[in-house]
Amino acid sequence: MNRPPDQPDITHDALSGGDFAHTPVMVDEVVAVLAAVPAGWVVDATLGGGGHTAAVLEACGDLSVLGLDQDPDALAAARERLASQGSRVRFRKCRFDHLAEAVAAEGAEPVVGVLFDLGVSSPQFDRPERGFSYRSVGPLDMRMDPETTLTADDIVNHWSEKELARVLRVNGDERHANRIARNIIASRPVTSTAMLAEIVREAIPAATRRRGGHPAKRTFQALRIEVNNELGILGESIDQAIAALVPGGRIAVLSYHSGEDRIVKDRLRNASTGGCHCPTDLPCGCGAIPSLRLLRPADQTPTSEEISRNPRAASARLRSGEKLDVTEVAA
Repeated sequence: MNRPPDQPDITHDALSGGDFAHTPVMVDEVVAVLAAVPAGWVVDATLGGGGHTAAVLEACGDLSVLGLDQDPDALAAARERLASQGSRVRFRKCRFDHLAEAVAAEGAEPVVGVLFDLGVSSPQFDRPERGFSYRSVGPLDMRMDPETTLTADDIVNHWSEKELARVLRVNGDERHANRIARNIIASRPVTSTAMLAEIVREAIPAATRRRGGHPAKRTFQALRIEVNNELGILGESIDQAIAALVPGGRIAVLSYHSGEDRIVKDRLRNASTGGCHCPTDLPCGCGAIPSLRLLRPADQTPTSEEISRNPRAASARLRSGEKLDVTEVAA
């Protein structure tokens, strides 16, 4: 799935007046998925400023939400926004691959829904000091959790040319990965986001620079994904979420680029088949037991009206599924 030109993979919560302002992507579609679940707890695994959680709580009076986020600024903003919800919402600072641990620690059971809204929220992108943006001068940071150690500076200034090219190619689908990696190595030390953006621009052929969006867009995306191990933890986290759900519970995942969406599609499909690889025109002979029913349509995208209001939503794709009662399926 290709993002429209010059649209970074930003998800929820646009920045306004120095605070998180809430513009959750595909909020009506997400609420529709979760409104059909039984009473219990929804885990918002990417809480951000709390936009989706606020909508779910308003629409579904029998649901409570456990909100997870590794960004302390996001948690602080969500706590303020959702303070009026009282005991219906709990908060925990953690990465979403600790979902099962967080549910157990907070006693947030039964889990009847899980939401992932992947990517970077606008406040993270719009604050130069976070280092996510190629449009402003800032440090080469890009950490979603400022307590972690690996930064974009470590990768840009210390990793080998081969490693750099791999990151750009795998995480950013960057066709000029080798040229960019060579130019980064030759320009060390790279001291700011603005300097890196210019190095990337110079490495890309002029004809290519004249097409599409900002020439550094894919490089910055690739580095952010590597710093935060976003693709590395995604598949396991979706598996944890499905395992945590009670029968009738639902999972909803918003992704924003092809690398994420491939993993999401694979993990949901694997759960829906139980891992069966038997020929589709023959009865299953391997004994696989599905744990999930994929909801239709298989993937949803924002309406044209939403995209006109919020162009940053244009690349979003929603996939969802409903947990099956494994004992009934096995019988």
